[in-house]
Amino acid sequence: MASHAPPGLSASLVPAAALGQTEDMWIDVIHKMDEVYTDLVASQVALEQQNEQLEQARTFMKSVLGTMTDVLIVSDAGGRIAQVNPALCSVVGKPEEALLGQPLVDLFVPAERGEVAGCLTTAQAIEQRDWHLMAADGNFAAVSVSGAPRKIGGRGHAGMVMVGRPIGDLQRAYRELDSAHQRLRQTQQQLLTSEKMAALGRLVAGVAHELNNPISFVFGNMYALKRYGGAITQYLEAIDAGAPPVELSALRAELKIDKVLGDIGPLVDGTLEGAERVRDIVQDLRRFSSNQREESEAFNLVRLVHTAADWVVKAQRAKPELVFDLPDALEVVSRKGQLHQIVVNLVQNAVDALDGVAQPSITISAHQDQGEVLLAVTDNGPGVALHHQDKIFEPFFTTKPIGTGTGLGLYVSYTMAEKLGGRIELSEALGGGAVFTVRLPLVPGEAP
Repeated sequence: MASHAPPGLSASLVPAAALGQTEDMWIDVIHKMDEVYTDLVASQVALEQQNEQLEQARTFMKSVLGTMTDVLIVSDAGGRIAQVNPALCSVVGKPEEALLGQPLVDLFVPAERGEVAGCLTTAQAIEQRDWHLMAADGNFAAVSVSGAPRKIGGRGHAGMVMVGRPIGDLQRAYRELDSAHQRLRQTQQQLLTSEKMAALGRLVAGVAHELNNPISFVFGNMYALKRYGGAITQYLEAIDAGAPPVELSALRAELKIDKVLGDIGPLVDGTLEGAERVRDIVQDLRRFSSNQREESEAFNLVRLVHTAADWVVKAQRAKPELVFDLPDALEVVSRKGQLHQIVVNLVQNAVDALDGVAQPSITISAHQDQGEVLLAVTDNGPGVALHHQDKIFEPFFTTKPIGTGTGLGLYVSYTMAEKLGGRIELSEALGGGAVFTVRLPLVPGEAP
């Protein structure tokens, strides 16, 4: 094997040990150079990957800034423009190149530059300032500006980042939101009306029965009064004809004039009572079906509960037992028509829940408690399943078969109770069944 001697020396004059050490040294140098080269190659690959990631991030940020509809302005510590987005260039009518390095305050109208400069100097967050950007054509655009100070690497103030939304866009968004809200309110009102008409349809039989009794009573009294009128007329005609007293006495006894005179007063009073009952039922119907805004009034809640419950139950083929646990009178001030519909809906819901129950029963109770009226409708049905209890007051939720329920009765009742300043609560009845309790203030609550 050939030996390698240092330049200028003969191999024969160099010791063998020295030659071996020199060879090992060169081998180590070559290995070190290989390692350094390998590290350089790895560093170059990592740098290229980082550059690629940085370029991707830059492209992504550029696309984000390009799609923003809000204007973006970034300033340096000296208050000069360091970056803008296309939205700002479009508003002010100048390209990005012409804006970079310019004082940020020059973007705004002269009257607001002092306030803008103050925000830049204090380096405090900006919360929705309504400022105006100057356009190249002399016009200006109102923007709602928010901003935050910049900090680079944990050092001190490095400038500001401002984002401004054109107020025209805000106003348009507010108008669209208001329009959507109005449509929602109209739809809700239509739902309330729809449920009200559906409930009225279910109540027709019960209301007809309620009307039939006083009307029949009025008709019977009127026929009696007609007969009495004929008898009195005949007796008066005999008097006018000059009939002798004996004949008049006999005719008076024959026509039962004394009885007629004694019955006329009670007959008239009974007829008026029946007519007033018809009037009250018609007023209740009009109030129930009306879509007009109703004012609060004082009324006897007990009478309203009896009327509403009777309407519902008398319209049913299978009539449940009605148990009333009510005081003689309970005066409240509220919207009578809406409270009437709440009671109708709750009683109808109880009736529906009792379908198939052997001995159906509904108990309605009411009492006053610390400025509130508590009205409870309890049934002895199967109750409300636990997994349904959090959905029971949602619109269109129903456990009934398709086509047999709208799912709006409890939702409408819950909404109406809130509008009256109260609420409806669901609980379980002792021994099974459900209890729906209406809590209402004795005086008017919310008046939307």
